[in-house]
Amino acid sequence: MDFLIQLFTTDSVAHTVIILSLIAALGLALGSMKIFGVHLGIAGVLFAGLIFGHFKMTIDPQVMEFAREFGLILFVYTVGMQVGPGFFDSLKKAGLQLNLMAAAVVLLGVAITILIHRLASVDMAVAVGLFSGATTNTPSLAAAQQALKEMSGVTAETLNLPGIGYAIAYPFGILGIIITMILAKTIFRLNPQKEAENYEHLRAQMASSLKAMNLEVKNSNLNGLTIEKIPGLSASGVVISRMMHDNKVQIAQPDMVLHLNDVLLAVGPAHKLEELRVIIGSESNIDLRKIQSQITSKRVVVTKKAVIGKSIEELDLLTRYGVTITRVHRTEIEFSATQDLRLQFGDILLIVGEEDPIKRVAIELGNSPKQLDHPHVIPIFVGIVLGVILGSCPIYFPGVPLPIKLGLAGGPLIVAVILSRIGRIGPLIWYMPANANFMLREIGIVLFLACVGLRSGDKFVETLTQGQGLYWMAIASLITFVPLAVVALFARLKYKLNFLSLCGLLAGSMTDPPALAFANSLTSSNIPAVSYTTVYPLVMIMRVVSAQVLVSFFWH
Repeated sequence: MDFLIQLFTTDSVAHTVIILSLIAALGLALGSMKIFGVHLGIAGVLFAGLIFGHFKMTIDPQVMEFAREFGLILFVYTVGMQVGPGFFDSLKKAGLQLNLMAAAVVLLGVAITILIHRLASVDMAVAVGLFSGATTNTPSLAAAQQALKEMSGVTAETLNLPGIGYAIAYPFGILGIIITMILAKTIFRLNPQKEAENYEHLRAQMASSLKAMNLEVKNSNLNGLTIEKIPGLSASGVVISRMMHDNKVQIAQPDMVLHLNDVLLAVGPAHKLEELRVIIGSESNIDLRKIQSQITSKRVVVTKKAVIGKSIEELDLLTRYGVTITRVHRTEIEFSATQDLRLQFGDILLIVGEEDPIKRVAIELGNSPKQLDHPHVIPIFVGIVLGVILGSCPIYFPGVPLPIKLGLAGGPLIVAVILSRIGRIGPLIWYMPANANFMLREIGIVLFLACVGLRSGDKFVETLTQGQGLYWMAIASLITFVPLAVVALFARLKYKLNFLSLCGLLAGSMTDPPALAFANSLTSSNIPAVSYTTVYPLVMIMRVVSAQVLVSFFWH
């Protein structure tokens, strides 16, 4: 039995693996249990870490630091890969509104911190630590400590105060966000599944889901014109896939001449089809898809590297094979195949044409669904390297004495969003299967929370029971809860913001991965992650700058 005692008491690789694995297993089990009717979810790992840390069942500090930061990198990188393809579309539609509300959370937190410093007579070195912990933002803690080092008359003991304040405020910082989500759900009597359905329904309406319409040429002004000369067609996003002339159905080509009573099969957004119907003539009772001919359609998956990044115009399939692409299905969204659309790995194309040419096109595009389940490992590590480099780059702002850094969380997240949007650079394909993404994301957040708990657990109880620990925790809870509650009420009452988007907003405004993980556990949708990623970059910069401003202007 001596070897078992050594495994739990002696620092070694085996000891580290056992401790972290036990914390993960017990924490996840704790998170699955209902406490006062509430599941802690992934946050259970944090509390398991606190328990282990309190009883001195810990690991080497340097190993802990590595596991914590690497876990965080894995989590935010996979979140970025998941939501990246839809991030920029989200930014165009609702990004400004979400970012303004997230900025309000940050500024309200800064204002409360200043009030705590002035009215409660809390030293700014402690107050800025409470600010960082209450908002679960480690980079702002590092920025505050760095700013303190630049001040005159700062002792080593003073430099430790932000860290102590951070440890005291951090647990409720996580819980406060989760409590706000639960309160919003309870007060407004919301069903997360119903909210997800409402969100998807609204998104489908906004996206004007694609439809097909058979249009008969009745406008005499179009007689003798080619298809490509139809007014407004090129800018409408509508694709003409088939044409019937003299009772013969054929693939529509841009240079085909129109005649009265010709029938065109058009595919595109419903409202654009209606506009085109007015221009062309009327909707036909003849459905070209049901007329027997050699023309067929087939869905083809883009998996060949050579075509990734090329536009549909560059492929020129119509000229080369006599087939046309009418629809593209990407990350659960279907849209028209416009000529300037660039292909990404995993795109599903609806191709219309004769059977043999479609087979040749399928070979050219890859059409190997099995490759979608195969993770591309090299791009993952290349992306992480680029993310760490970006996170380490100093960013200078006028009036701020020290440069700002996005850190190991912000850098990888932003790089993942950009790379997943680009899709391919040379031989590297930034595509991650959903199951691989989920596994890496869960491992990352479990490692991060386990190490945060271990790091805070040894002094957590002592700080709470002695000195001003409980007092600090109480006032820090104001920094966490008040801004979140105010913005949550405003967002729901004023803008009727979807609950899952609201959860992502709250988690993102605190740059808090555990809260995002909790929000994700409420639904199978990626709605919270999209909101989280939308506000994260701005909030990260604001929190780091705010910490430095608090020290620079209010340190005495």
